[in-house]
Amino acid sequence: MGELLVIRHGQASFGADNYDKLSAAGHAQSAAVGKALRGSGWIPDRTITGTLIRQKETLASMGFEAGTEHSGLNEYDFKDLLLARYKGDVPHLVNADRKTHFRTLRETVFQWQADEISGVAETWGQFTARVEAARLVACADGAERVLAVSSGGVIGQLTAASLAAPDKMMMTLNLQIKNTSITKFVFTKTAFFLHEFNATPHLMSAENAGMLTYS
Repeated sequence: MGELLVIRHGQASFGADNYDKLSAAGHAQSAAVGKALRGSGWIPDRTITGTLIRQKETLASMGFEAGTEHSGLNEYDFKDLLLARYKGDVPHLVNADRKTHFRTLRETVFQWQADEISGVAETWGQFTARVEAARLVACADGAERVLAVSSGGVIGQLTAASLAAPDKMMMTLNLQIKNTSITKFVFTKTAFFLHEFNATPHLMSAENAGMLTYS
């Protein structure tokens, strides 16, 4: 069986003008997970990321060479979903308060999944289809150890789909996923199974214990 390790990107720049870049902590987290993989002897023979800067920066800080880019690994566009839900008038607290932000995120994604938000740039069906397309590229013939860097929503969807779980499970999983956590799948040409979810062994030492983040 092949192995697919999907890493959530390191901590991004929440609250900054450009969220789509790693913070200093994000670079440190990425270096830690890369060091842990090499230390265990796990070296990928294929790498794949989305096209987002924070994903590509994570792979670079892990110390692995860039490989394929596939937009199917990009995060869903929450800003677009919010603008569509609130008809362009998003409440200030949604972006100013973390608790309000994540509660609204959950509610909005559930509405999106139920096709209750009109005018979105990407439907739920289109999102799940591109995630599956990216998975097929990642797991194509020619590699047995595949390293992917993606985002929480995509990892949540890959995990939920592998378990044949209801759509809402994607969001439940999404909100648990830690920065630079490892989610491992095993695969053959005809099968795809979850092996490990949201693991952060590289952040368990006393030296790295303070590096655990979710944004």
